Amino acid sequence: MRVLVVEDDAVLADGLSRGLSASGFDLDVATDGPSGLDMALRSDYDVIVLDLMLPGLSGVAVCARLRASGSDVPILVLTARDGESDEVESLEIGADDFLAKPFSYAVLTARLRALGRRSGADRASLLAVGDLRLDRATRRVRRGAVEVRLTARELDVLELLMGRPGVVVAKQQILDALWGPKFEGDSNIVEVYVRRLRNKLDRPFQRDTIQTVYGAGYRLTDDAR
Repeated sequence: MRVLVVEDDAVLADGLSRGLSASGFDLDVATDGPSGLDMALRSDYDVIVLDLMLPGLSGVAVCARLRASGSDVPILVLTARDGESDEVESLEIGADDFLAKPFSYAVLTARLRALGRRSGADRASLLAVGDLRLDRATRRVRRGAVEVRLTARELDVLELLMGRPGVVVAKQQILDALWGPKFEGDSNIVEVYVRRLRNKLDRPFQRDTIQTVYGAGYRLTDDAR
């Protein structure tokens, strides 16, 4: 399940990142309101964990703008504030659940999974960017009407990029996610697999969907022609 945490407390954000990742969640973290809103609008998340007290743009404003944009992603609000008014306000602006700090990780993970099930996130299997389709249930890939055969590792890299369309994914993020943070081999292994994907999914179809952002990483976009 892919989760965005918008939390400006560095210690709490780090704890959430490590704790939820260890529980099997695919996690992104934003540390202020504007970047959280931008990430939420640019990528598909199964659940958003949103603090109310944020620099730049409050959690209330982030939630309101997401709902105004038509996004129906489940939102779980975290707040250190006490009282019923915060819970009422959170729910009235479009949040789906509310959890006051300090909280139990067991309760947090249970609520995230419940929100994911409620939204159908656990049942979603199809990733699509333009005419590129990846069925995660069957591990089959198509470019338009043409099925393209990929190795297991090629599929892993493609799934990671397709899960974040238009977003730059750093080489180190790919290494950590697929080879593990303790990988001691050649980091150029990522470039090898990106090149293989281009040779199978882009060049035969005169496309340029898997792009290198120099000094930053890789980005998969819709390059329909």
